[in-house]
Amino acid sequence: MADGVGASHIATGHYARVDYNEASGRYEMRQGRDLGKDQTYFLFGLQQAQLARTLFPLGHMTKPEVRVLAASLGIATAAKHDSQEICFVPNGDYAAFIDAYFAEQGISRASVQGEVVDTAGNVLAAHDGVHHFTVGQRKGLHVAPKTTDHEPLYVIATNPLTQRVVVGHNDELLRATLIAKDVNWISIAPITEPRPAQVKIRNRHQPAPATLYPTADPARVEVRFDQPQRAVTPGQAAVMYDSDLVLAGGWIE
Repeated sequence: MADGVGASHIATGHYARVDYNEASGRYEMRQGRDLGKDQTYFLFGLQQAQLARTLFPLGHMTKPEVRVLAASLGIATAAKHDSQEICFVPNGDYAAFIDAYFAEQGISRASVQGEVVDTAGNVLAAHDGVHHFTVGQRKGLHVAPKTTDHEPLYVIATNPLTQRVVVGHNDELLRATLIAKDVNWISIAPITEPRPAQVKIRNRHQPAPATLYPTADPARVEVRFDQPQRAVTPGQAAVMYDSDLVLAGGWIE
């Protein structure tokens, strides 16, 4: 689109920064100065050609500073409340959004129903679709364990192919490793030897110390955490940092 209108650069309001490293010959993406608003977790797919033409004018500012500047310029939204949800999902009800999509596509409710099972395979309940569940979820399961230990149950895994939701205890949510696929190496070239990093597995996840290990495929990398992490979820992004420098990002297998 930029090419179509003769624009050399694209400016976006994301809280992130981009610099050019003369020594490496690469554009580097860094977290925004306001770490509470940093959005680099969502931007890991940007490649060198895109970063070369991207401007992040808010990256060096905090949100309060942006509001002051916007007010001084007479911008009507200077005091608008922050949005925490996806704009096209009313009231943040993601499951209802997917239900509506299925109905629009002619996908019957019965075809997405399945079973809730424990880690031993015991069937505990039925459900109306795996999109109603997320790894780590505790509330709204409406199931009771087959054992008498009275420990709460959490979603351990979801499988859209089998329509099964697996529940278990909290310690079964912990994982010490993951494989990220379709990795985009942003600020550095693909690694050829182990490298320490901090890895985020959710947007609000505190980056966890880990070591990155190369694989035969540079688009896949193994992450070994220093301490096991809770609710490592296939299909979510794993974004890798060195302090504020965004090294790479990929999708958890």
